[in-house]
Amino acid sequence: MPSALAIEAKGLRKSFDGKEAVRGIDIAVPEGSIYGILGPNGAGKTTTLRMLLGIIEPDEGHRTLLGHERPLEAAKIVGYLPEERGLYPAMTTKEAIAFMGALRGLPLDVGRKRAEILLTENGLGDYVNKPIKSLSKGMAQTIQLFGTIVHQPKLVVLDEPFSGLDAINQGRLEHMIREEAAAGTTVIFSTHVIHHAERLCERIAIIADGRIRFEGLVAEARDRLRPQVRLKTRAAEGPWRAALPADAVLRDGHWDFELPMGGVEPLLRALLDGGAGIEELSIERRGLHDAFVAIAGEAVAKAMGDEEEPPLGEAA
Repeated sequence: MPSALAIEAKGLRKSFDGKEAVRGIDIAVPEGSIYGILGPNGAGKTTTLRMLLGIIEPDEGHRTLLGHERPLEAAKIVGYLPEERGLYPAMTTKEAIAFMGALRGLPLDVGRKRAEILLTENGLGDYVNKPIKSLSKGMAQTIQLFGTIVHQPKLVVLDEPFSGLDAINQGRLEHMIREEAAAGTTVIFSTHVIHHAERLCERIAIIADGRIRFEGLVAEARDRLRPQVRLKTRAAEGPWRAALPADAVLRDGHWDFELPMGGVEPLLRALLDGGAGIEELSIERRGLHDAFVAIAGEAVAKAMGDEEEPPLGEAA
């Protein structure tokens, strides 16, 4: 993990109309990383991002963004895609992307050239001169993303970027996020969909009710749960049964249980020596969804919804 931090925040608090939306949040985002802020709608994700960017000021706490104590001073090297999106419908895709770059100080002629390159390299060369109003919702959202990165920022901040995208545009967005990070850009995004964070992020923050429930490596979150064992034996009984945890469950001829603390080798030895007759044995590391439930609780996980990916080609 890089030692330098693109974003660091400590003790951020924010209230609206007497209700505390963010309650003492600490976040550290390494430079060049893909960092996910994960939590249900209303958890405080958007408020946190806006405080980090300097769009709103915290009531308490402090933050630095790309070395700046005042985040707005770094605005020209930041790309921000808000949850509330909007483009001028009469503009062509090339002009819309160039215009968004110009808002960050990029000359329009440079923006137009880069827009054509972005569109062409992503298989959208035929849309260079198409008006925004002729595009699907997913396509328009992709154009807005291009406008977010056209000025080649050092930090890209995306608020619920996958919302409303079909599978094709989700894949395109994931590819672009990885490309930006590979080029050294720091990417931070909020989401309520766990599988996006699991696929893309090395580090995450889990937020619920305005508080950080976990902050760290995805692997660390997953390692809070022991691997899951699925076992099928020829023998129904025998001394090998003593090696299975007391809460092991037999379903459809398979035993399901957490890997005992001793690890794999003692389990295998007990099964073999005890005459279990192993027919099937699999050991699976638990996913981020299971870790999220363990960290934030069932109620928060249900509030997440954790949308399934739409079928390939489904309209946005």
